[in-house]
Amino acid sequence: MSDKYLILLLLILSLAIQTALGEIDFSGFTRYEARWFPNSAQFDDQFHGVQNSLTIEPEWVIEDDDHQFSFIPFARIDSRADDRTHADIREAYWLYIQDTWELLIGFNREFWGVTESRHLVNVLNQIDQVENIDEEDYLGQTMINLSLQKDFGRFSFYVLPLFRERTYAGHDGRLRSALIVDEDEAEYDSSAEEWHTDLAFRYSHYFGDWDFGASYFYGTGREPILRANSDGSKLIPHYDIINQFGLDLQYTYKEWLWKFESIVREGQGDTFAATIFGFEYTFFQFRNSDADFGVLIEHLYDNRDKTDAPVTALENDIFLGTRYTFNDIQDTSLLAGAIFDLEDESYSMRLEAERRIGDSFKVEGQLFTNAREDSLASAFKKDDFIQFSISKYF
Repeated sequence: MSDKYLILLLLILSLAIQTALGEIDFSGFTRYEARWFPNSAQFDDQFHGVQNSLTIEPEWVIEDDDHQFSFIPFARIDSRADDRTHADIREAYWLYIQDTWELLIGFNREFWGVTESRHLVNVLNQIDQVENIDEEDYLGQTMINLSLQKDFGRFSFYVLPLFRERTYAGHDGRLRSALIVDEDEAEYDSSAEEWHTDLAFRYSHYFGDWDFGASYFYGTGREPILRANSDGSKLIPHYDIINQFGLDLQYTYKEWLWKFESIVREGQGDTFAATIFGFEYTFFQFRNSDADFGVLIEHLYDNRDKTDAPVTALENDIFLGTRYTFNDIQDTSLLAGAIFDLEDESYSMRLEAERRIGDSFKVEGQLFTNAREDSLASAFKKDDFIQFSISKYF
């Protein structure tokens, strides 16, 4: 964590003290995690076998009628991959709450979107890719967020200073490309580099069974373009200034959830669009049991410029998933999903199982199979793994 983030954190802490907030609520978790990679490593310097790690994510919340302070640090110590040993401030903000408006200052994680397979419109936070390549883990983002709640919808305005670069696995890490991404050599469109101030806006509302959101983002794109350096020994990330318009819709009808996300982005080659459309259907009390069984299907489309835009493997793909919730005392659940590329016929699969015993444990696995040599997934074709974790909540 650089000095600028430490200074901002101290400022937020001083705001919390000065407002003399009430009682402190403390919670969080520690987690032991073991990953087993059954296949030998594909690239030199990568480890083989079992990867152990320990994480901690405590949470302090202080609040009264008008104020709330939240502080959530995160840290992981990893036994095999140096870059996966890291720390972050996920949240550290002061929130002032009034009847029709709210003001938030500090680090925060803001999530937009409704789809399962990919989060197109979720553009504010940077992805913590050393945690996992599934793009479900996010770094804390510094922001000033003013939200206005009206009868006809919620208006949220964001000022986003201090850009954060995406994290990548290093030489010894698994789940990486053949060339290492050199984060220290990152390049920017803006002369202000990571100090460029980004702006964003979102309007959200609902009509009957419809929920929707419309958003706009201007600033340093969180998704970099990776280009080889002059001697082809490593990849250099380049961060462009982009304009992105986003739309997300969800329609609820009995057992159906119809979902849609779409973006239009300027600033990375030709203007391009991307969409996700699909549904989730749930069989409640499946076969006269207490369990619910859900089926998910989504189509992913992306027509970005293959030369001047960040590379994506999700240009014309189908996501198929199932969700089985036992609704028992132990909160047992199963989630399985697969993404099929309709063009190169590669696919990846993921299975997660979770059950609480006393506190909780979680087992999950991820497979990259049937990957053609010229597909993006081929970099991970030897990185199938099975993961076991046990968490202690407090």
